[in-house]
Amino acid sequence: MAKKVLLLHGWGGSDYPHWQSWLAGETAKEYGCVNFLKFSNFDTPKLAVWMQELESALADFKPDIVICHSLANTLWFHLCNTKKIPEIEKLYLVAPPSLTCKIKELEEFFPVSTPAQLFAKETLLIASTNDPYMSLDEAKELQKTLHVKIKILNNAGHINTDSGYGKWEWMRKELQTVL
Repeated sequence: MAKKVLLLHGWGGSDYPHWQSWLAGETAKEYGCVNFLKFSNFDTPKLAVWMQELESALADFKPDIVICHSLANTLWFHLCNTKKIPEIEKLYLVAPPSLTCKIKELEEFFPVSTPAQLFAKETLLIASTNDPYMSLDEAKELQKTLHVKIKILNNAGHINTDSGYGKWEWMRKELQTVL
């Protein structure tokens, strides 16, 4: 049976040509089972609304693999802290923002406590040496606190379209290894 992949975008969404929309298309082209969840009001997100939408997607879709980008990482942490979350096989935490992010439009998401458990059998944190939303030192500290593997990309910014991540072959190949 094919494994199910749930893609979770951050603030502002991950519309084409963002790597998440590209990856959703590539996964579907290979007959993969993918859900690219579109959160409500992604330009002005509300924590309670996004939490409910994520909980519904987890209950209905029952993913094996979850790939978070940016604010979706923070959302995942909030959900983990409720301890009301089903365990998944693999979790990708891509470009999480600082746990104490100070962006006014996102203030209800922060600060967030590092969860004691991520509810994933295996987790990979993917960070950049020059992410404007989380320093490399913060990323390394988060990795140690979460006790997960880390992949550091050199000068990849926020690992989004603006930093050249539309087509992301490494992530497609990585996903294929776990599908």
